Amino acid sequence: MQTFDKDIQFYKFCGYGFLKNLKFFAPFFLIFLKSRNINFLDIGILYAIRETTIYLTEIPSGIFADALGRKKTMVASFGFYIISFLLFYFFSGFWLFALAMLLFAFGDSFRTGTHKAMIFEYLKIKGWEKYKVEYYGRTRSCSQFGSAISSLLALFVIFFANDYNAVFLFSTIPYLLDGLLILSYPKELEGKMKTDSNTTKQNFRIIFQSLIRIIRQKEKIRILLNVSSYSGFFKVSKDYLQIIIQFFALSVPVGLAISGKQKTALFVGLIFFVLYLLTSLASRHSSKIKNIFGTSEKTLNLLLLSGIFLGIVSGILFHFGFYLLSLLSFMLIYINENFRKPVGVSFISENFDSDTLATTLSVESLTNTLIGSLMALLVGALADYLDIGLSLIIVSCIFLILSKIIWIRRKTS
Repeated sequence: MQTFDKDIQFYKFCGYGFLKNLKFFAPFFLIFLKSRNINFLDIGILYAIRETTIYLTEIPSGIFADALGRKKTMVASFGFYIISFLLFYFFSGFWLFALAMLLFAFGDSFRTGTHKAMIFEYLKIKGWEKYKVEYYGRTRSCSQFGSAISSLLALFVIFFANDYNAVFLFSTIPYLLDGLLILSYPKELEGKMKTDSNTTKQNFRIIFQSLIRIIRQKEKIRILLNVSSYSGFFKVSKDYLQIIIQFFALSVPVGLAISGKQKTALFVGLIFFVLYLLTSLASRHSSKIKNIFGTSEKTLNLLLLSGIFLGIVSGILFHFGFYLLSLLSFMLIYINENFRKPVGVSFISENFDSDTLATTLSVESLTNTLIGSLMALLVGALADYLDIGLSLIIVSCIFLILSKIIWIRRKTS
């Protein structure tokens, strides 16, 4: 059944997601840091720097996007990303990596929430608001497909270069193209704030008033926490799949005269390629999962619990040396998140003012990053002093205890 037109702007949204996820370094980032003699605790600190910086700049960046223009904000974010990639490529050492993470965080904070707000603005203009889950799920599916292609291309880059840092240089190309694509978006996607005759001062005042209203509504805060907290848990824990794959790869005999680095690249690239194809399908069909469960609230709650359970299972299996089973369990965590994310973002858009949606989604990303920074330090410290499996078990159990606080009890009006 036809629900919306796949017009030029739809394919631009898809193209944005595809190019954005051509981060060739992503499937190898944790392995890259370990190859530069960065221990898990320092990796946790680097992740915390990134997440804390996003925490401090998330809401201001959303406010600037709503008040000054979403397109300019998006282009600025890609500039920060590119500088970060070049630092990782040309330099080494904890402090320079910390600077690169800082710049990467600026890119994230200027981007997260802003593009989603542009998508939902477009749906509002076209009168397709009831198709939010389907529309966003399909554009996110293109992002995940981009990740799949990225993993495959990164495999070849690392296999033939026999070094991990080359992928950072290649990552600058799609990000330059994505910045140009954003500039081609129509002016009306800047949002009502930007296109109205209000002064910048008036826009900021309206947005701050909206933010205060959100804070005062307990159930709406619960919605933001439910959607964002699991994503924060996922964001930090997901990169440890790279280490699980590395353990699995080195345990499997391969009848080829290749180095350990090339062997790891082969397994990581191929597994992430398959994984991102699966997450692409998950995002595309997230609306069907919602239909099975009946409501957005029930879908978000049950997928929250299943994701935590998978984290515990994967940690137990890794700790006892069942690397393949641990790997498969961890892959299900990725798929779970991509069923959940479109439903969560769409549920937020249904319950909050569309004119300040970039700010609202930045609040969602802020709680995501706050939880992520705390998780990064905890997982890193536990992984160094115990092991990855036990760290995943402990963090997942903590999150299970806290899940009662963020359980969505009713839909707000």
